[in-house]
Amino acid sequence: MFSRSARLYDAIYSFKDYPAEAASMHGLVQARKPGASTLLDVACGTGAHLAELRRWYRCEGLDLDPDLLEVAHERLPDVALREGDMRDFDLGRRFDAVTCLFSSIGYVRDTDELAEAIASMARHLEPGGVLIVEPWLSPDRIHVPHVGAVFVDEPELKVARINSVEVEGNRSIVELHYLVGRPDDVRHFTERHELTLFEDEEMLEAFRAARLEVEHDPDGGPMGRGLYLGVAPASADL
Repeated sequence: MFSRSARLYDAIYSFKDYPAEAASMHGLVQARKPGASTLLDVACGTGAHLAELRRWYRCEGLDLDPDLLEVAHERLPDVALREGDMRDFDLGRRFDAVTCLFSSIGYVRDTDELAEAIASMARHLEPGGVLIVEPWLSPDRIHVPHVGAVFVDEPELKVARINSVEVEGNRSIVELHYLVGRPDDVRHFTERHELTLFEDEEMLEAFRAARLEVEHDPDGGPMGRGLYLGVAPASADL
C-alpha cells in the first residue's frame, strides 16, 4: 500500500507531535490500568509512536505493510516487530495495552472486518487491559469535494503530495499524487487509498461484541477525529 512512499512517510508526517501523542496515550492507559507495562501497537507503520511509547512500556509492533516495517526495524532494531493482518493475527501472548492509531482501522472494508479486527486486538489484552483505537472519519465528518496538500522542503528532499477525496457508498477514496525531487532525480507517482466511513454506533458495537467496556470521545485523539477506548473484563476469559 505504501510501497513507493514508505521512505517518505516520516518526512511527510513530520508535523505530527509524536512525543505529545504518546504521552496522551500513556495517560489514558494508566488512568484505566495503573501500572500497565506492556504494549502492542497494531498498524505500527514506521514505528514513530513506538519510539516514544517505549519510554514507559515494553513494546511490540504489528503491521501489514512490509515496506513500512522495514523502516520501523531500522528505527527500533531491538523491538519485536511482526508482519500481520489486524483482522486475524495471533502473537501468542497478551499485553496491558493495545493501540491502533492514525486512523489505520479505516482500512478494514466493512463491519464484519471491523468486528474481526477489534476482536483480534481484544484477544491480545491482559485482564483489565486497555484498547485504544483512533478512527478514520465517520460519514457525517467527511467533506467532499476536497483537495489537500502536504509539502516537504529539506536540503536534499522536496515533496509535494496533493490529494483528492471522493465518497462511494461508505468508502472514501483518497488519490495521492506525489512529486518527489532529489538532487539526482525528480519523479511522480500516485497511490490510491480506500478507507471505510464507519458510523459511531458501528464502532461501538464492534467493541461491545468483543466484550470490552467502551468509551467514545468524539472530538479526542491526536487528529481530532475521535477516540475509542475499550477495557477488557477483569477475568482472563475473553
